[in-house]
Amino acid sequence: MYDLVASLVSGLLVGAIYGLAAIGLTLIFGVMKVINLAHGAMIALGMFLLYFLVAVVGLHPYLSLLPVLIVGFAAGVMTYWIAVNRVIDSSDLMSLLATFAVNMILVGAGTALWTTSPYNVDFNLPGLSWHGYTIPGAQIVAALIAILIAAALYGFLYHSRTGKAVRAVASNRQAAALMGIPTRRILAIAFGLGIAVAGTSGALIATLFPFTILSGSSYELKSFVVTVLGGLGNPAGALLGGILLGLIEGGVAPFVDVSWTPVIEFTLFVLILLAFPNGLFRVGKGG
Repeated sequence: MYDLVASLVSGLLVGAIYGLAAIGLTLIFGVMKVINLAHGAMIALGMFLLYFLVAVVGLHPYLSLLPVLIVGFAAGVMTYWIAVNRVIDSSDLMSLLATFAVNMILVGAGTALWTTSPYNVDFNLPGLSWHGYTIPGAQIVAALIAILIAAALYGFLYHSRTGKAVRAVASNRQAAALMGIPTRRILAIAFGLGIAVAGTSGALIATLFPFTILSGSSYELKSFVVTVLGGLGNPAGALLGGILLGLIEGGVAPFVDVSWTPVIEFTLFVLILLAFPNGLFRVGKGG
């Protein structure tokens, strides 16, 4: 019984980080209807940037999150202008190919620089003990930071002038342009925010688990599952979907081999997609 409870608590905490990762994916889709296939590579780059800042520069892992956010935003804006802007009004296939090409470039460059050997950030925090089980302190803090970043993004989108412009462009780009909103600049900002959040989620994951340049792909797949649970284009739903996915992982972990976890996740992905096309946490047609 205690094994199950401890696993559920761990899944809940890690699920908050899954939700943060998925927010980056669903924000980009919600604003510009682009499925970002470079999402996993950006998560991995966030992991390696944190590793560099901690191991080489000597920063504390949590102090390193601000530079990761800033660099992630800059990388996202640059990626938008180089790879996405030219195809934003083309077919969906063009944007998929563009972001897939960025993904392959980043993974190839990362493999050449760092190989596929695992890296680890040497960092621990005192945990909380309960009936002989200890919940790692790093998991607790990482989950709290993920929730705080998600809340800050929500506040930005709903209570700032630029955030309201992002929502206006997401709702109706043509009408927003007629109202004088610089839509291309707003799209670049939205893409930058999505990548910044993805990179930061990778940095938080790096404080918990070993990683390689290929690690981002598994978290990208989890992000797709989470966005289906929460509803595409719904950041708040993505956070809830990530927590739900973490609870599911925690609930099955004591009973099945870890290799079955992706099978269970993607079975859930298909079932939710068929039964609730708009996601569990989004009201709409078919939901």
